[in-house]
Amino acid sequence: MPNKILEVKNLTKIYKNRIAVDDLTFDVYEGEIFGFLGPNGAGKSTTIKMITGLATISRGDVYICGYSIKKNFELAIRQLGGIIENPEMYSYMSGWDNLKFFANLYTGITDERIHEVVKLVGLENRIHDKFKNYSLGMKQRLGIAQALLHSPKLLILDEPTNGLDPNGIQEIRRFLKNIAHTQKISVLISSHILAEMEQMCDTIAIIDRGKLIEIKNIDQIRKGIMGGQKICFKVDYPNFAGKLIYNKYKLDIELAGNNVIVPCEEAMIPSIVQLLISNRLSIFGINTLTKSLEEVFLDIIKQRSGSITIT
Repeated sequence: MPNKILEVKNLTKIYKNRIAVDDLTFDVYEGEIFGFLGPNGAGKSTTIKMITGLATISRGDVYICGYSIKKNFELAIRQLGGIIENPEMYSYMSGWDNLKFFANLYTGITDERIHEVVKLVGLENRIHDKFKNYSLGMKQRLGIAQALLHSPKLLILDEPTNGLDPNGIQEIRRFLKNIAHTQKISVLISSHILAEMEQMCDTIAIIDRGKLIEIKNIDQIRKGIMGGQKICFKVDYPNFAGKLIYNKYKLDIELAGNNVIVPCEEAMIPSIVQLLISNRLSIFGINTLTKSLEEVFLDIIKQRSGSITIT
């Protein structure tokens, strides 16, 4: 079993009479990319601010590598690197000079270490260009390089792909997977973009209205998506076809134009085809439909806390 790098225990944040974060408990393990998913205003950023010591904790505690943020703040925070909003750098300086400046805030960070993080984020060819000439994706990567200078065990990123083009998003995804899985650095990412989290994360936690709704690993998510599979039959008489299928299999049938949509496994296709053909119906096409990641998560949220919209 991998080591626990981050332990969040009964974490609560109260602003006057409003509970912004309500009794959150979850763990992040060594080398894991942990997605913190929820709509805007769900409490993601407030949780991250408490984890990083930027907001006081009303109740509960946070442990980084076993050190309490409340009781051993300096020891805990040494294990942490992160970008809470956009990376702040000096625009007139090169990427290298920016990293050198931040390296001087720590003790024992050598030029060799700076070269290591530059290579890790893939900026070797542009590191001596001025920061103001970087693309948004390059700025994000340099910010992550700065966060990794002191070799933290935990990297926290709040909405790291905001504003990036598809190529920039792909680059961020690629090197985050690399540093997590090869360097054994744990990564906590907050986002409201479902599809991006599916491609990037090992585990996803859903938060809504300050409450933790669900935690699932990516394999469980994919099983949930496949569990929502439907088969679409395009036929000449859809009403008649729908009645035949319902009467025999007692399945909830949907009709859409000439399509009969059946919630079933692919293994049932031959018997349904035989049923339709034996009743003189023509079949013009058969397609497999699966639930999207968004549909799976919205189902979870509706079951637990009422309907919301994630954008």
